[in-house]
Amino acid sequence: MTSNRPEEQGAAVSGVRALAGRRVLVTGGAGFVGCNLVRRLLREGARVTVLDDLFTGRRENLPESGFEFVHGSVCDPPVVERLVGLSEVIIHAAARNIVVSTRNPREDYETNIGGTLNVLLAARAAGGRRIVYTSSTSVYGNPRYMPVNEDDHLSLLTPYAVSKLAGENYCMAFYESYGLTTAAVRYSNIFGPGQDPANPYCGVVAKFAEALFAGKPPVIHGDGNQTRDFTFIDDAVEATLLAATSERAIGEVFNVGTGVETRVSQLAEILIRTIGVDVVPAHNDRRDVDNIRRRVVSIEKARRALRWVPEVTLEEGLRRTVEWQRGVLAQRAEG
Repeated sequence: MTSNRPEEQGAAVSGVRALAGRRVLVTGGAGFVGCNLVRRLLREGARVTVLDDLFTGRRENLPESGFEFVHGSVCDPPVVERLVGLSEVIIHAAARNIVVSTRNPREDYETNIGGTLNVLLAARAAGGRRIVYTSSTSVYGNPRYMPVNEDDHLSLLTPYAVSKLAGENYCMAFYESYGLTTAAVRYSNIFGPGQDPANPYCGVVAKFAEALFAGKPPVIHGDGNQTRDFTFIDDAVEATLLAATSERAIGEVFNVGTGVETRVSQLAEILIRTIGVDVVPAHNDRRDVDNIRRRVVSIEKARRALRWVPEVTLEEGLRRTVEWQRGVLAQRAEG
């Protein structure tokens, strides 16, 4: 899936390099996606601040030094106003995830919608800020056609989908009403090294790998024929930073996926083969939050506007994830 077009690769590199020396705030920066964004930003020479309430994120996910960490919430307007005022670029990744949102819709509303509004109001007051909002392909629900385009029909099946779309809409409204420079990226099932299986809210790849390393069968909710578009973390980070730097991203929403549809049972099979264990997946009842039967997204808009294409195949991404998890387990055994 690597681009063979030199002009596309060159445009991507120069765009992300534009973050060198810039002051970047990452909300939710101690989470899985957030900490990977932070590490990449530091490699690019950005001056990074992280805001995280550590509800699901962990301080240990982040590098030991090289950035400022603020233990706080996007629900706290004074804290948000201060940090946004000191930043040039804001990557707003703080959110309650789909499991928490389903269990507690009020907390979902206060964090995912109210927190986003706090960030936007602070950016409007400060002026001259660039915001990238991290959304989710959950907003598509069960799509009518596939692959799903950004302007296709939306179907909001969970409180999480409602709040993520509300955040997107607020970003676009602030762009249209106040000229605030915003963009949004809709992530599709991000996975990779750093996704902690000990976190009860982590994704299916981490949960399957944890079970397999323990010699247990991965547990599939439902029949396993449900499909997802699994996206490697490095590719998601690249797309996000391009959305933070490209002029063609302003006022736009982009799918971040691979365009490849994979059955959950197929995912389990690849992981079993990669880890090298002899087990058969187990099945139990479908969860309430697993109400999406099929998902695969079109990434044509991001390819054209951002000159972005994913570079890591599912098999390669799973290999890297397994390798990382083996290293973590080896360190635990030694310690």
